[in-house]
Amino acid sequence: PRVELAWAMKAHQHAQVYFNLISSVDPKFLNLTKVDDQIYSEFRKTFRDLKIDVLDPEELKSEPAKEKWRPFCLRFEGVVEDFNYGTLLRLDCRKDYTEENTIFGE
Repeated sequence: PRVELAWAMKAHQHAQVYFNLISSVDPKFLNLTKVDDQIYSEFRKTFRDLKIDVLDPEELKSEPAKEKWRPFCLRFEGVVEDFNYGTLLRLDCRKDYTEENTIFGE
């Protein structure tokens, strides 16, 4: 429980920083890591049909989804710092981070 709380707090801090970045810079000009293009390419290969503008929590949290997410994240071990930390995701990309619009993905 304490570790999960620490991860959630770190995810919240990262979400605030990233939201400030994407709110102040046109995202098409923003790179958060040196391997953003690789991550996106691998993401789209793995999750071809995943709708990303409005997320369905079941597509992130179900057992079949977790079986796809774990290997995807492990591809970036040693490449991306904190590659396996959870993250706060907005369910609807057009809305702010609020309790109703946020899910913790691990």
